[in-house]
Amino acid sequence: MSDRHCIHSNGKNIIELSAEDLLSCCSSCGMGCNGGFPGSAWEYWVEKGIVTGGLYNSHKGCQPYVIPSCEHHTSGKLPPCGDIVDTPKCVHMCEKGYNVSYSKDKHFGKQSYSIDSDEEQIRTELVKNGPVEAAFTVYGDFVNYKSGVYQHHSGEELGGHAIRILGYGTEKGTPYWLVANSWNEDWGDKGYFKILRGQDECGIESSIVAGLPKQ
Repeated sequence: MSDRHCIHSNGKNIIELSAEDLLSCCSSCGMGCNGGFPGSAWEYWVEKGIVTGGLYNSHKGCQPYVIPSCEHHTSGKLPPCGDIVDTPKCVHMCEKGYNVSYSKDKHFGKQSYSIDSDEEQIRTELVKNGPVEAAFTVYGDFVNYKSGVYQHHSGEELGGHAIRILGYGTEKGTPYWLVANSWNEDWGDKGYFKILRGQDECGIESSIVAGLPKQ
């Protein structure tokens, strides 16, 4: 959503929408920190709007994230992630010192939609409108990804995961989607990964959602 605000304003509206606001206040989105439904998040952006807010301890925007960062499935400079924490309470106010009110800081989507499980359509959407949100099934071999184009070969199913597809390409003849993960920069290829494109690998092409921002 933040990317699309920037892209569709030709770089005039460079904002970071608050994951905190969405996580804690969108009751229709699912189960808070226990997971949810990407499509509902985009609908919430259209209907209720989302304020700005950066990462934990960034003091950027109206509502920065309140849960400390941790290492997902890797070792690094942050402490390892433990059990799922309680979802923060929804608060309709900005961080102390932020000079815009919660209601005035809201940014809205104009429309939200899903994209067919068609590789060409997904590529067209990326080029025309910007990054999309996708969900896929995580298996045991994915968490150890470091580089190259991921394909599932081994390991048990660990659950569903939502990510951001921002590009595509070919590596050594293998087509891939370029994807931003949310497991911080010590995981994978500096927080990113490539996954096989065109074969609906792990369901990556079957539940893609996006939207357009209100200008």
